[in-house]
Amino acid sequence: MSQLPDISYLPFANLLGIELTEATPDRVVAKLEVRKELCTVPDILHGGAIMSFADTVGAVATVLNLKDGATTTTVESKTNFLAPVPLGDVAVATCEPFHKGGRLMVWQTRITRGDGRLCAVVTQSQMVLEAKKK
Repeated sequence: MSQLPDISYLPFANLLGIELTEATPDRVVAKLEVRKELCTVPDILHGGAIMSFADTVGAVATVLNLKDGATTTTVESKTNFLAPVPLGDVAVATCEPFHKGGRLMVWQTRITRGDGRLCAVVTQSQMVLEAKKK
């Protein structure tokens, strides 16, 4: 496996505590420790944290497929919540493509918890923004 991309320049990803564990143009895997400050009542990972986690992983996947100078932005995201991720557990995001086009990429991210149970499925669309011509 090649070296993982550096996401330390992403302040929100750092705040969440996202850690990449695998990153290729066709699959990105990351983990997120469920800390108290990321929870809702009763000590389960907040839905917004799950969505942010998946959005970040999908953006990383898109960036791994961009041409030099291009960037990306999320234009649509849909989340199905299936089970809670409790405080102290680790959420794992596995992101794979549905479509990798020149102007739009669509990704599915599956969020599981430590026992392997599927907790959320996120489908997101990333617009490819071409590099500005000089």
